[in-house]
Amino acid sequence: MTTTLPDSAMANAIRVLAMDAVQKANSGHPGMPMGMAEIAVALWSRHYRHNPANPKWFNRDRFLLSNGHGSMLQYALLHLTGYDLSMDDIKQFRQLHSKTPGHPEVHVVPGVETTTGPLGQGITNAVGMALAEKLLASAFNRQGFDLVDHYTYVFLGDGCLMEGVSHEACSLAGTWRLNKLIALYDDNGISIDGDVSGWLTDDTPKRFEAYGWNVIPRVDGHDVEAVSSAIARAKQSDKPTLICCQTIIGKGSPNKAGTHDVHGAALGEKEVEATRAALGWRYPPFEMPPDIYKAWDAREEGKRRQSEWDALLVSYSKQYPVESLEFMRRMKGELPSQFESVVQKYIADCVSKKETIATRRASQNAIQAFAPVLPELLGGSADLTGSNLTNWKESIKLTRDEPGNYISYGVREFGMSAILNGVALHGGFIPFGGTFLTFSDYSRNALRMAALMQVRAIFVFTHDSIGVGEDGPTHEPIEHIASMRLIPNLNNWRPCDTVESAVAWAHAIWRKDGPTTLIFSRQNLPYQERTEEQILNVGRGGYVLRDAPDIKVVLVATGSEVALAVDASAALAQRGIAARVVSMPSTEVFDSQTAEYRASVLPEGVPRIAIEAGIADYWRKYVGLKGDVVGMNTFGESAPAGVLFSYFGFTVDNVVSRALALLGK
Repeated sequence: MTTTLPDSAMANAIRVLAMDAVQKANSGHPGMPMGMAEIAVALWSRHYRHNPANPKWFNRDRFLLSNGHGSMLQYALLHLTGYDLSMDDIKQFRQLHSKTPGHPEVHVVPGVETTTGPLGQGITNAVGMALAEKLLASAFNRQGFDLVDHYTYVFLGDGCLMEGVSHEACSLAGTWRLNKLIALYDDNGISIDGDVSGWLTDDTPKRFEAYGWNVIPRVDGHDVEAVSSAIARAKQSDKPTLICCQTIIGKGSPNKAGTHDVHGAALGEKEVEATRAALGWRYPPFEMPPDIYKAWDAREEGKRRQSEWDALLVSYSKQYPVESLEFMRRMKGELPSQFESVVQKYIADCVSKKETIATRRASQNAIQAFAPVLPELLGGSADLTGSNLTNWKESIKLTRDEPGNYISYGVREFGMSAILNGVALHGGFIPFGGTFLTFSDYSRNALRMAALMQVRAIFVFTHDSIGVGEDGPTHEPIEHIASMRLIPNLNNWRPCDTVESAVAWAHAIWRKDGPTTLIFSRQNLPYQERTEEQILNVGRGGYVLRDAPDIKVVLVATGSEVALAVDASAALAQRGIAARVVSMPSTEVFDSQTAEYRASVLPEGVPRIAIEAGIADYWRKYVGLKGDVVGMNTFGESAPAGVLFSYFGFTVDNVVSRALALLGK
């Protein structure tokens, strides 16, 4: 955009909007928006390519506010440049059901690319987005047709760099040479506790140089020309770039600028008025003069840029019709038409083979069956491919120079998970990554953010119980599945054999409104016979696997304990006690079924026992206080798996004994 308005006036518009909104809410973080205002002017008025009328235009640049506590900076930019974010929305900052929540939320605020707040994850999401851009460009661009060609810009602060996940992700970004990733670091030296020199003495430029980044140090963050020039230089690099912008937090505030007092609290009415005077801003709160709006308005420029790209796509479609159709399919998130039939054929193969194998191997077999028809599948593992079994025969390992479809993330579970979120948010891929279930703790906040953002990401966790055996309690997940089941909108699947593993994978791929975890065993599990109706019901999360007339007890189990429940039901039958076995690979999916279906699986008035080699208390919601749970209430031990299952009571004799006690026999 072109404007004759001074840069200082454009920057001050951000400052006053931020301080006024925070003051009205009496809550928020005015310091960062006030300190980064000139950086925002440099990027958004001179480099950032976007279309406010169509926030989801595919070839837009991506902008991520990793230091999301400064959300009013982004809201001010969106409002001023012409997005569907009104001044009334700004006035409702941090209020119930407003379009301006405390931290940016991707499905709430038009123009927001990812939900940020937990520091470090925004920059990590950005690495995922830049990776997706690079891989899609490699797949679809042709000579003269740069169909995929956009930058990923990130604002981040000291807090993002102190969080370990930024180290995991930025190290990978340098290794992968994601040269269209440009991060602008708000180096203001202040966090909530005060001057960071007492706890952050890293040489940040050298740190990023060691990662393999292009680093532009000591840029005056209040000099728009200097920042803009740095961004222009960054675009010429063959590496990701960190621009270190030295700023004053809360700039413009006469008495609080440069202090931690302006970081996370409203300025106060007197300081707001003093700031207005210091800035020479003569307008009342929430009033913007026409020349400010005119200077910031990006709608015409955005319309022009998208029109040019639309014309490019039309020409591309004529010259490369097959590639064009595939590109559009993937951008829409639609699956290939043959995927459904591939799933059904593979399930039929599982039924015919009746294999007794570990479900981690069953998972790999499912990937092998599905991946050849899913070019959008982007797999990987956090240094455990040989154990997680997340690769497939045709997979190509990603390197700096090879645009593969399989990623070795190294020992970076949290970074991997947040990168998956970024890839999914970008579009064009269905990403998945694997590690041991016990390390889901490292990934947990990224799982939570995936669920909150409703992203289509798949998290594979193997070695799912005390069946890990000799590795001992450090590697035996006890509470992990239960804790993940507590996260809203996260579907967790723990299948018991090849058929359930195939169904779990298919449902994870089909799902568009949230993430899925797939939880697999290290040890071999026997195949379970089913009717066609039962196979269909696997997808309902829970179903009757074995039944008998006039049932007296219901045994509910998941994963490796389903076989135990089946054997225990047979032993109970020999005693004249009819037991129903319910396999419940996904409690979340089961809970989403109709009340009638759930009652048909778990009939009222029939005592229930849940069996799972995980924390017992979770299952009380299904068995009630009068039911029983064969589960874990302690950490595990180091011993062969068979010894541990016996020691902790996962035996036919114990289940039968508990059933008899429950029935008063």
